[in-house]
Formats: sequence, C-alpha cells, structure tokens
Amino acid sequence: MDNFFIDLATNVQNALAEDIGSGDINVELLAKEIITTQLISREPAILCGIAWFEATFRQLDKKVKIEWLVKDSDDIKPDQCLCKITGTAQTLLTGERTAINFLQLLSATATQTKLYVDAIADTNTRILDTRKTIPSLRRAQKYAVHCGGGTNHRMGLYDSFLLKENHIAAAGSITQAVIAARNYIPDLPIEVEVETLEQVEEALEVKAERLLLDNFELEKLYQAVNMVQKQVELEASGGITLENIHAIAKTGVDFISIGAITKNIQAIDFSMRVI
Repeated sequence: MDNFFIDLATNVQNALAEDIGSGDINVELLAKEIITTQLISREPAILCGIAWFEATFRQLDKKVKIEWLVKDSDDIKPDQCLCKITGTAQTLLTGERTAINFLQLLSATATQTKLYVDAIADTNTRILDTRKTIPSLRRAQKYAVHCGGGTNHRMGLYDSFLLKENHIAAAGSITQAVIAARNYIPDLPIEVEVETLEQVEEALEVKAERLLLDNFELEKLYQAVNMVQKQVELEASGGITLENIHAIAKTGVDFISIGAITKNIQAIDFSMRVI
C-alpha cells in the first residue's frame, strides 16, 4: 500500500492557499504576541488527522509547538482537551480553520468506519474502503479508514485489477477480460465483479483471485460462498447499511466494501479556544 502521507504537504499547501489567498486581513489587526490555545472535541469520535493538523500550523510557522494528549485512532469524548498549541496569534488564528477542516473530515471517516467494523466484530469479515473519496484526499481518507479499523482496497486504477461490469462488457466476457489482464501484467491479482451465479462459475473457471459480488441478495450470497468453497476471496458490495451488514457478514464473505465510510460522512465538531 502506498504511503498514506505522500500527499500531505501538498494537501496542506493547497488548503492554506485556498483560505488565505493574498493574505489574512483579519490577523493584521492583532499584536504579534505568543498565545496558547487548546483544541476541544465537542462530540464522541475516533480521532484522525494529527499529521495534517500539525502540518497546517508548521507550514505557516515552524516554531509552533503542539502538545498532544491523544493520538490517532483514540476514542475521544465530548469536551475533551486534545492538544495545546503555542505560537503567534497571527499563525494560530490563520491556520485554525484549515487545520480543523482536516481533522473534522478524517475523524469523521475514521468514526464512520469504526461503526461498521464494530457491527461485524464477531465475524471474520473485514471492511474495505473504495475509490469513492474526496478528490485529492484519497490517501488521507484511506489512512482514516485504517485508523477506524478498516482495511484498504486498491489505491487507484494503477495498482490492482478490478474488472467491473463495463470492462467486461467492453471486453466481450469475463473470460476475455481476465485473459487480457493476465497477458498485460501476469503477476498482478485480478478481481472480477459478478452479478449472477453463472458469472461466479465463469470467473472460477478462468481463475480470478477475488470476486466482487455486486448487490447479491442474502440467499445468493450464501449460494456463492458454497459454490466457491474458499477457492477465491469473496467481496460483497452494494446496498450495505449498518442494519444489514451483520447478516451479510454471517454469510461467510471475506470482505464487505462500503463507499459510505468515505463519502456519506458527517464532520466531527472541534473547537479551538485561546487559553
């Protein structure tokens, strides 16, 4: 898996440029004095995004000091002090919103992931993320999924074959699509999206390494698991909710992929206050 933090500096640079533009006119009104602030959580969550939070202030001023009382993946509570930040008033107030924006997004992703992970904790099934991420923040969100206890799927279109419905249609069949992929990069595992039990059989015959069972009803999931008999890995996807995920996991699939953990999220509320 690619390093989660490769894009961090660029993420922060772009976010600060977006917010500051030609300059923060508000802090020009302030005296150049050193202040200390504290970051407070306003609701329960799984914390994630410390590196992005710190980088925001340190791109503005390398002398900023941050004392953390928690770490990524920690379960945080309302009104909990998470860290203390010391630096010039101009730096802390300019960077405040951008830093919290990263933290609220990534903590939301980690928190959402943990809900699904906990819902199937008594099974052997693992939660996978998808490519349904915020543009330019995929590595950051995949790190958040990791912090929430989930498992990362492929990073993008370059590091793993996932032959979906349209690829199969364009190639002519599952068999033809898999053969083409294997001829192109022989050593790379191939996952195939299937929509029927007949397609499961075809994918098994052509020796795909993983099958994506798209929108299978429970009965068909059980049938697919019985057909496969652990010959390949099985991933369930489509229509997954907190209400039905446990029943899906109990069918015996290896993975459940959920776009909602990175796209259907509600930002976590944080507040920074001058001490």
